[in-house]
Amino acid sequence: MDSSVPSPSPDPRPRHRDRHGRGMRGPVAPPQVPLSMNRAERFRDLVQDSVERLERRWPQLAEVDFVVLDVPSVTTEDTVPLGRAISAAKGQPARIAVYRRPIEIRSKTRDERALLVHEVVVEQVADLLGLSPESVDPRYGQD
Repeated sequence: MDSSVPSPSPDPRPRHRDRHGRGMRGPVAPPQVPLSMNRAERFRDLVQDSVERLERRWPQLAEVDFVVLDVPSVTTEDTVPLGRAISAAKGQPARIAVYRRPIEIRSKTRDERALLVHEVVVEQVADLLGLSPESVDPRYGQD
């Protein structure tokens, strides 16, 4: 064995480009652009927009926790619920859960999804407040 032959050393810099010297030089979209948001984040934004729209008319909704869950827990109902209102209990604030996957399955476009999310939020707020959905949002059912 000849000890004078140097062993190949690993490349000190990791390779970030393809073999032609091209490749992504940066992110495709900045983080604040909706393109970089996943479906769950976009859905949460739809719920938040709907809640903010209702809070202007019903300031007491600021004390209600709105949560987005993927699917409802085991139900005994024949149909899958799209949302659920839970009244306040000892030390627990009132809570409204909106179920993402059932709503996504029932809507094809983003506009349909936004409309359905708003209708579900209005219905759950109405149930929580003991009012009709039309009194919670006068435009309910008109879109």
